[in-house]
Amino acid sequence: MKRIIAILLLNVHLFNLGGYNLVFQYFIHQSEVQIVKEIYENKIDATKLVEIKIPVHLPGIHKWKDYIRINGQLQLKGVYYNYLRYKMAPDTMSFICIANSVKTRLVSANLVIAKEINDVPLSKKGHDSSLKKVNLGNDYSFTVINYQFSSFSILLKTNSSPIIYHLNSPYIESPGKPPNFTC
Repeated sequence: MKRIIAILLLNVHLFNLGGYNLVFQYFIHQSEVQIVKEIYENKIDATKLVEIKIPVHLPGIHKWKDYIRINGQLQLKGVYYNYLRYKMAPDTMSFICIANSVKTRLVSANLVIAKEINDVPLSKKGHDSSLKKVNLGNDYSFTVINYQFSSFSILLKTNSSPIIYHLNSPYIESPGKPPNFTC
């Protein structure tokens, strides 16, 4: 009986250490699967779609005429979005998105529970404000490298001064006889 109680208490302790996180990750994954399934079955309500424009600095990119249909996820100000289409311009990235409110609620609940278990005091918003965020301002700036290819004839310079070495005697003295040739 003592062994069963010890195993039960050990399982409760292990669940408190990280099991709740596994449960939240499972539910977050299920919410992502559900919204992707709705996207592929075209069950998304057009009134729930939002256009998000993010300023970027991409001077090497030309402005795209139309949106490209590709799925992905992004997080903006604590809200998770699944984007359906996007297009690029040298100064902006435009996304057509739908808010994933289930994932947003699950992630915020996971943060609150994790902080309560770890005895971290919460601010009024429910998030820890004691950490200082460092923003370098280049979150969405991508370095564009331009390459220029040239033919080798332009890059290589021809040297017109040949190397000339004058020999006084065309014969080189050897210290012995050459070997005999055998067939």
